[in-house]
Amino acid sequence: MSALWSVGAGLLLLLLWVRHRGLEAVLVHHRWVFVCLFLLPLSILFDIYYQLRAWAVWRLHSAPRQHAQRVRHIQEQVREWKKEGSKRYMCTGRPGWLTVSLRVGKYKKIHKNIMINLMDVLEVDSERQVVRVEPLVSMGQLTAHLNPMGWTIPVVPELDDLTVGGLIMGTGIESSSHIHGLFQHTCVAYELVLADGSLVRCSPTENSDLFYAVPWSCGTLGFLVAAEIKMIPAKKYVKIHYEPVRGLQKICEKFTEESKKKENSFVEGLLYSLDEAVIMTGVLTDEAEQSKINKIGNYYKPWFFKHVEKYLKADRTGIEYIPSRHYYHRHTRSIFWELQDIIPFGNNPIFRYLFGWMVPPKISLLKLTQGEAIRKLYEQHHVVQDMLVPMKSLEKSIQTFHVDLNVYPLWLCPFILPNNPGMVHPKGDEAELYVDIGAYGEPKRKQFEARASMRQMEKFVRSVHGFQMLYADCYMTREEFWDMFDGSLYHKLREEMNCKDAFPEVYDKICKAARH
Repeated sequence: MSALWSVGAGLLLLLLWVRHRGLEAVLVHHRWVFVCLFLLPLSILFDIYYQLRAWAVWRLHSAPRQHAQRVRHIQEQVREWKKEGSKRYMCTGRPGWLTVSLRVGKYKKIHKNIMINLMDVLEVDSERQVVRVEPLVSMGQLTAHLNPMGWTIPVVPELDDLTVGGLIMGTGIESSSHIHGLFQHTCVAYELVLADGSLVRCSPTENSDLFYAVPWSCGTLGFLVAAEIKMIPAKKYVKIHYEPVRGLQKICEKFTEESKKKENSFVEGLLYSLDEAVIMTGVLTDEAEQSKINKIGNYYKPWFFKHVEKYLKADRTGIEYIPSRHYYHRHTRSIFWELQDIIPFGNNPIFRYLFGWMVPPKISLLKLTQGEAIRKLYEQHHVVQDMLVPMKSLEKSIQTFHVDLNVYPLWLCPFILPNNPGMVHPKGDEAELYVDIGAYGEPKRKQFEARASMRQMEKFVRSVHGFQMLYADCYMTREEFWDMFDGSLYHKLREEMNCKDAFPEVYDKICKAARH
């Protein structure tokens, strides 16, 4: 009884404090209160629901039987849109707050919403080494499904909630991309419902123009209803080597050198200042030294980027064996390092041991509850950007990030970019090594102004023939956008497939200068 009185008194004091400060002030300046008391428990309920649903589908084998029926329902909705006179653009009916992108798209309020309830793993084909999935399957769901069978996919983008559809229509990357390319380069076929309601399969040998045009198109060529992704054998551990490096030139040289080595299954860099970094290389293995196993994904463990920083502070190298699934989702618990701005004490050992099992809060719930004041605050004083630049421009790019943003840590992830048709390819005729520079956090640059600073950054990225990931805020004009991206195949297909009346152009869907 005394415990109940204590909880009641605590809640009463909390309510009085909120009333005194004002709800909006608390949500903006003490967001951790709302996140810890409400969003973390809600996130747990979300996870339980989806896990139970996945288990039920697996037990009942309902997904393959119902997939065709669900696709027919999507086709019926598109044909109904045509009968109504095709008066509005179409888009998926999935609420904008459910996406991992921090961008707030208002187009769903004025476009025709097509309901797409496709979130199941359909088939694991061990002979072809291909897994066929629906577009709303998440990375956490897919690795949990494949790993017990002894399989994984070549590129497992980091956050659990990233979906196959988002990674294809946008893009995805991981520390294995220096070998396998971007997420789209591990896909062997797509199935789409087009603007006329027809169902089409495309691959490098079947409707190949459509296959190469779909990535980065952000759902403006058709509705993705299934994808086939390559699989590779899974191993128990990733043997990871940590090496602190100092001096920007040495950092870039070492990172480039390791990225070119095909014997490295994984390459990643965390830049903690302009001239301090830890470069990590990893190899898949089934054997491990028991004393060096680090189950970094356990809820009570330090956040990964903080764990890595210890090697920099101690100025020593190190080797660990991380269970593979823990490695694939190593940045999930801290949402890279974004969670430290939301829950400043989140990496404290006491918090981790008591409440770490509830972390992280769902990004979708953070978006849903952020409110206009927080959204504007984040837009003006917070950066979430991934810029893809040629490896040869890495040093110059880091210096530009430092001058224009001054955000640390920076995430460095190498990838090979093949010379395939589509919106994103190297300038030359051959594959080229690129690097993703990820900046997530509050810029420390004085007089930072979001629009002006990001336009300066976008101009630099265009100048080195780089690309901006389209999940983030984009400030380019239409001409600048199509200077960065190759729209020749994309526009050709939009004309041929009568997409212009059915879907907005990708620029109009994602760029702030065009967004409704």
